[in-house]
Amino acid sequence: MSSFWQYWVPVARCMVIVLCGLVGSASALDAQEQGTSEPHGFETNQDYIENLWGPDGIDIQNIRSVFSYVFSQLTDEVTVYPTENYFYFTFFHNGVQYAGNIRLDALDRDDGIVHFAYFTSFTRWNEVLVNQYKKLTVDDGVEVTKLGALAYRVKYGGKTVTFYLNDLTEERPGSDELREDETFIGPVFDESGIQFHLVYNDKLKLFHYILNTDHAVPDILSPGRIFSGIEIGTRTGFAFYNDRFMGRKILIGIYEGNSMVNNYLDGPFDQLPDNFIDGDKLQKSFIDESPELEGKIDRFGNTDGGASRVLITPYIHYASEYDLAVFAECAEIAGDDRDSYYRCFKVSNYRSKPSPAETPDTSPAEVESEHNQVPAAKSEQNVDAPR
Repeated sequence: MSSFWQYWVPVARCMVIVLCGLVGSASALDAQEQGTSEPHGFETNQDYIENLWGPDGIDIQNIRSVFSYVFSQLTDEVTVYPTENYFYFTFFHNGVQYAGNIRLDALDRDDGIVHFAYFTSFTRWNEVLVNQYKKLTVDDGVEVTKLGALAYRVKYGGKTVTFYLNDLTEERPGSDELREDETFIGPVFDESGIQFHLVYNDKLKLFHYILNTDHAVPDILSPGRIFSGIEIGTRTGFAFYNDRFMGRKILIGIYEGNSMVNNYLDGPFDQLPDNFIDGDKLQKSFIDESPELEGKIDRFGNTDGGASRVLITPYIHYASEYDLAVFAECAEIAGDDRDSYYRCFKVSNYRSKPSPAETPDTSPAEVESEHNQVPAAKSEQNVDAPR
């Protein structure tokens, strides 16, 4: 494994806005599209200070106590936007912020399993003080009932919450947005609110996250100040390259500071399209790109029964726009040779220059470990690290 792929993220993912999926409920999104002005996302310093002490009467070291509190705060119906089915939340307790998630994993939710994790929010100046994770089942008093393909009722302690998973069944790129040698793997809804089309090129053996522009993008993409063809998100820091042959935007970088603190803007590597993967299409793509994975992964890319998972990270972690020069320079050298041009977007090493002349040996699909507690590593299968 190259040094770049050591930039995994801690034990799965959480972050900084109460109750997940990031933008809020479906009604909030509808209100935005209709131009109404519901005050979602508005907070004053007064709110912040008065909420610092958080709830009384919970044992922060006790998983059941914390789950009881979190579950009690949910409305009767919630929407899970991210496509790996993480429902994120944060709260304060005794002046410290905690982050966590409730996950209905495509691997085992039909078996009545709910994954629950929480931890002290990760910072660069301190260590994680609390890091708890558990699979909750009927033995823990948690009952899961499947209501439909993407709807589940969870009952606990006399309270019932219906979780609606994001229905992206109809989302797919147009035929003019894919090369003949590319396969559409599925739609990705990132916890940042940005949507992508995940595609795999079996000729060049590389993945792309293509920006989904069929919907309004909740960010302002500004042209790079140094290199033409590059656009960078004002809010997200996501960097895209304007594909001159296909008229689409390819994700080429995420701001490394976001990865270091494992927040909502650390890239879409942990939001694969689990609910929309057609058969073993993803598994075959992984093996085609990295033959050593044959016999080791399931159709989702999980290993060891879900203890770890293959990541898809065909982009770099950049500190400044100068780090993105590798793509602009490579694309210029490639000229009108399309295969060489698209090889420029196969990342082999962090800060290394993709060469249009040869395909790098290192695969952008690497394996993550579920129980790695080191904040510089990531396990996204069943837990989710502070964000």
